[in-house]
Amino acid sequence: MRWTLKPNPRLDDIQKLSQELQVDPLVAQLLLQRGVTNYEEAKKFFRPQLNDLHDPFLMKDMDKAVHRIEKALDQGENILIYGDYDVDGTTSVALLSSFLLENHPQVATYIPDRYTEGYGVSLQGIDFAADNDFSLIIALDCGVKAVEQVAYAKELGIDFIICDHHRPGPNLPEAVAVLDPKREDCKYLYKELCGCGVGFKLIQALSKNQGKTIEDLTPYLDLVATAIGADIVPITGENRVLAYFGLEVINSDPRTGFKAIIEQIKKRTLTITDVVFIIAPRINAAGRMKHGDHAVQLLVEKDLASARQWAQEIEQFNTDRRQLDKEITEKALLQIKENGEEERFTSVVYDKNWHKGVIGIVASRLTETYYRPTLVFTKSGDKLAASARSVKGFDVYQALEGCSDCLEQFGGHKYAAGLTLLEEQYETFKSQFEKVVSETIDPRLLEPEQLIDAQVELSQITPKLYRILKQFAPFGPGNMTPVFMANDVQDTGFGKGVGEDEKHLKLSISQRRSSPKMAIGFNLGDQIDKIKNKKPFDIAFSVDENEWNGNISLQLKLRDIR
Repeated sequence: MRWTLKPNPRLDDIQKLSQELQVDPLVAQLLLQRGVTNYEEAKKFFRPQLNDLHDPFLMKDMDKAVHRIEKALDQGENILIYGDYDVDGTTSVALLSSFLLENHPQVATYIPDRYTEGYGVSLQGIDFAADNDFSLIIALDCGVKAVEQVAYAKELGIDFIICDHHRPGPNLPEAVAVLDPKREDCKYLYKELCGCGVGFKLIQALSKNQGKTIEDLTPYLDLVATAIGADIVPITGENRVLAYFGLEVINSDPRTGFKAIIEQIKKRTLTITDVVFIIAPRINAAGRMKHGDHAVQLLVEKDLASARQWAQEIEQFNTDRRQLDKEITEKALLQIKENGEEERFTSVVYDKNWHKGVIGIVASRLTETYYRPTLVFTKSGDKLAASARSVKGFDVYQALEGCSDCLEQFGGHKYAAGLTLLEEQYETFKSQFEKVVSETIDPRLLEPEQLIDAQVELSQITPKLYRILKQFAPFGPGNMTPVFMANDVQDTGFGKGVGEDEKHLKLSISQRRSSPKMAIGFNLGDQIDKIKNKKPFDIAFSVDENEWNGNISLQLKLRDIR
């Protein structure tokens, strides 16, 4: 890893904020790095309030969306809630459908099949709506590029409302309303909402017209927090408020479906990291292995016994998904090695038998190994489909645009995308993608970067500091867990490999005769030679707690050693 120390704020600013808040200068430094410059901003950061959320009617087309939905409710129309099959899509569908069903029984949900329909609004879904007399489709976490599909629905007499957060194309669909803060003509104050976040703004607007308060919508925030975590959107501004209160709901009074999942994992208090790595993969597994509708059914279920059955089924999907992920990753790594492609700028692999539901996860695994832009292809009907993943700082979506003459279609974000192409174009695309990336990527981006918030002395790491750091949560993009570095530390002689194959490193660290601190380095077991014989070394670490036999103690969580 290359370590990058974040720029230090001005000393005057650190001292001023330290005095204003009556906190350690180190805490003031960390706050300034997160854009917190005075008492009022610090109060909002440490004590988020639901009243800090923006007026939903500031979003372009919100008034049109609300008017059309209210008309549908008044006239007893059939409404179809349509969403993508991943966590953001399924939580969005659960959120809006359960909200509307409180007062309107003619609401149904539709999740496209990942394999027969693919991502986004499908013609099959619109035909389903037409065949079942739905006059209004509300699409969540997709639809902003569905120009042809919305036009087709219009021909059939079906109106569309789109709630999306992806970048729009050159032309917007001719829907009744297109809610998307990334629209260039949308003046909404916060641009980084996830799909479920846009759905929440819609129910906020609807409930405002019904005379309800924001507190009445709190029970829906467990869904929003899960989507925020899973979709890796910045946990800043409005997202921070939604995630903060959503986590409170998950830990105090979650919906029945979440209760059933949490029972299985037997964990007391969940952080946003737990949501990302424990809850989200289970919800995602339904769409990957069977059908996303299973996830929606779990999330809207009110009977605990039924929810437990859904959760048990989804747990099995997740187990199957993990096994497939492991097998395909091993085969993909072997393919790269056998093809002599370890020194390329990209990883592009293909096997017609790989399961389409896990190729995105496999692409992430390959990126962890080779740390370069990666695509994993499989056969999908008469075409090839791929998931793309990138490395920090490199826009893979833009790189795919440079290869668009080889592609049938593609879409996504800076760091993750999906695409399809004809089989005969595969080798041409593979060469072209390598060429585009090799000519445009900064070579430094091919080495993982560890950002460091501050250089410290180990004596500064105290229980009091940790109590304050815990209040920086929820962590995520834009507000990552603080990472520190300390130079010239030594192991006191306790250091050893632990865990299966001794792949983790456990040690006791001191610095310039300071009292030792326990440290754990997950997956750093191969670094043990660097710490032997009391040789000095540098560490990058975050601060954590270790719970053992009911005792809780401070420990350093090592990110890297040099």
